[in-house]
Order: sequence, then structure tokens, then C-alpha cells
Amino acid sequence: MKKDMTTDMTVGSPAKLLLRFAIPLLIGNVFQQLYNMVDAIVVGNYEGKEALAAVGTTGPINFLIFSLALGLAAGISIITSQYFGAKDEENIKKSFATGAYVIIVALVTMGILGFFASRPMLELLNTPENIIDQSVTYLKICSVGIIGIGAYNWIATILRALGDSITPLIFLIVACVLNIILDLVFVIVFHMGVAGVAWATIISQIVAAIGCILYALKKVELLRIPMKEFRPDKGIVKKCLLLGIPVALQNSFVSLSTMALQGVINNYGDTIMASATAATRIEQLILQPGVSLGMAVTTFTGQNIGAGKFDRVKKGFASATKFIVGFSLFMLPVIYFGGGTIINLFIKAEDKEVIRIGIEALRVPCFFYSFVGMIFVTRNLLSGAGDVKIPMLMGVTEVVCRVVFANILSFHFGYQGIWWATGLTWLLTATVGCIRYASGKWKDKSLVTSS
Repeated sequence: MKKDMTTDMTVGSPAKLLLRFAIPLLIGNVFQQLYNMVDAIVVGNYEGKEALAAVGTTGPINFLIFSLALGLAAGISIITSQYFGAKDEENIKKSFATGAYVIIVALVTMGILGFFASRPMLELLNTPENIIDQSVTYLKICSVGIIGIGAYNWIATILRALGDSITPLIFLIVACVLNIILDLVFVIVFHMGVAGVAWATIISQIVAAIGCILYALKKVELLRIPMKEFRPDKGIVKKCLLLGIPVALQNSFVSLSTMALQGVINNYGDTIMASATAATRIEQLILQPGVSLGMAVTTFTGQNIGAGKFDRVKKGFASATKFIVGFSLFMLPVIYFGGGTIINLFIKAEDKEVIRIGIEALRVPCFFYSFVGMIFVTRNLLSGAGDVKIPMLMGVTEVVCRVVFANILSFHFGYQGIWWATGLTWLLTATVGCIRYASGKWKDKSLVTSS
């Protein structure tokens, strides 16, 4: 294969490859989270706690709407990475072309569903009357813009499957800077409120998607396909669906679990909702090293499974585990003692009760960071190997645990029980993934090698 920005992860030190690949992903994911953080900071400081709560309550629904498209994109990337490991250039091209058709259908379908189901879904979450109109506005705009968000994530996963984590990062940074500028202009200058931050995110993601796609078509030889050959392949459509649908369902289950948790939070009013929104934004940023490492594990596993190098997959797992546990132990005291300083960025100084509760919401889950890190490592390794049913089971585990723990613990301990529900859910979900990895049954799940 001709050299470009792609990386062959079937040779070399697993630890070094994972770090080299994960660091650009981490930077990109941090910038991605800045989208959400800047949205929250701008509306929290310039529009007040109601606007902050309105944006925060849409998060789980947004993720549910995107789950199908993101899951199918993940399925396509798994197939692509395995073909790359097997050095099968023809099927890499076919998987790229096929994926474009699959993703377009998924994005249009979910965009229409999200637009028309916005209010009913928010009502199911017991969204308070004083913020539901703002939440509906935000959610409808995001549904209209799902094409841009989904297109960027699809092309980014393809490039990462080929070992290129740098290019998606470059376009994401550009989009993030644009998003910050538009947030400030739309909210402060044009007084567009939550609609302004929604449009800022959508426009920025569309820019990133267009730039990334043009780069891929022009610069990556493996993806340079004549238009007459740019058509779906039935065999690869089937493989994409076999891998993508379970991943999409897994994502859906995760989003359903956070929706269930949000429903419990919403029962306590906009003060608790605003505190939880700020804490969640910070938590999502802290978890990005685990997310990034997990994404690197997916590509690393997919390529090595395609090449039949199972021992390298095990070495990669060992290295990833050391990285994630070490980082989690480092962050525990940082968040426990310093979380208050960070959360002040999101809330007006006079909202002291929101700040106090937000600090509580950060302190309890920080003791469980190692477990959520292992969710990312095991889930992505199993997905990269093609063993996608277990990650789906992990998603079910998250739903059941969050619903049960959140309701039981909040009943006995009030809103403080919600924070413990998150940590215990991470613990049990990680256990499921670790048990599956230890069984070794993931080794014979590759659709590429079996064909």
C-alpha cells in the first residue's frame, strides 16, 4: 500500500502505537467537548440557569437521535480497519462507497424523527414547563443539522480506521474555533439564546464535514474512487449492518440510560438540572482520555484481527489498561479537591446553591473513573474484533442499572443518590466487559477473516 497519512498498526510497539494514535484523538475529543462546554458557559452566563438547564436536558435525546448513524459509522469503520489489516484494498474502497449510502439514509431518517418527536420525548423526561420550549427549539435545530454532524463523524471514523487520527483533528479544531466565535456572536450580539448555540454547533460541524470529505477524496489514495464505481456493495451492506446495528443499539441503550437518569434529575427542578448539566459537561471532558484510548483500541484491534495477530490484541489491552487506570487515579484527587474551581466557570457567582450541588455531583463519581475507563477499553476492543453483541449487552446493563439505582437511591437519599447511581452503573458495566475479554471468545468474531 502506498504511504500517506494512514498507519499500519499490525507492526511495532502496541503501547507506542496506541499513544501515538490516541493523543490526536484526545485533542480532538477535548475540542469536541469544548463545543458543549462553550454552549453551556455562554448560555449559563449570558442567559441564566434556565437556559443552561434547557440545553442540558436535551443531551441524552440528542445522543439517542445520533445513535443509529454513529453506530452504523462505527460498523463501517470496523469493517474498513479489518480489511486494512488484511491488506485488501479493493474491499476498503467498497466499504467506503457503501458506507456513504448507508449513512445518508440513516441521517435523513433520524433527522426527520428527531425534528417531529422533540416535544414528546422531552415531555417523557418530565422537562419543566418553564424551559421545555427552549429545549424543543434546541433539539429541533440539532435534528435539522444532523447531516453535518453525522457526515463528519462518518468520514472521521473511516480515516481513523486507516490509522489517520491527525486529519480529523485538524478539521475539528477549525470547527471548534468557528463554533466559539459563532456562539458569542449569535448569543451576545444577536440575542438568539439557545437557538444561537445550536446553530453555531451545526454550522461548525458542516464546515468540518465538508473539509474532511474533500481531503479524503483528494489525498487518500485508498478512498479515491471513480464515480461510476461509487456504488453500494450488497455483501458489505450486510456486514456493515451486522456490525453497525448492534453498535447503534448499544449507543441507544447508553443514551436511554442517561435519559432515564435525566428524567429523575428533572423531578428536582431547574437548580438541580443546572448543577447536573455543569457537572456532566466537566465529567465528559475528564472522560475524554478514556474515550480516545478506546477509539484507538478499536482501530488497533480491528487491524490486528484482520491480520490474525491475536497476541498483539492482548498486548494492546494490557497497555491500554495501565494507561487508563493510571490516569483515573491521577484525576481522582484533582476533581475531588479542585472541582469547585472548575464548576464556577459555568455558573453565575450569585447562584451559590447551583455551585454547591454541582461540586457534590463531581465528587462522588470521581471514585469510579477507573471503571468507566475500563468500559471504554473493553467495549471498543470487543467491537473492533467484531464481537459486537457483548457491547450491546453492556448497553443494556447501563440502562437497567441506571434506572434501578437512580430510582432506588434517589428515593432513599434524595438527589445525592443520583450521583452514586452513575458510579455503580460504571462498576457493573465494566465487569461485564472484563468477563467477556477474559473468556477469549472474541477471537473468532471477525467477518473479514471468516470470509
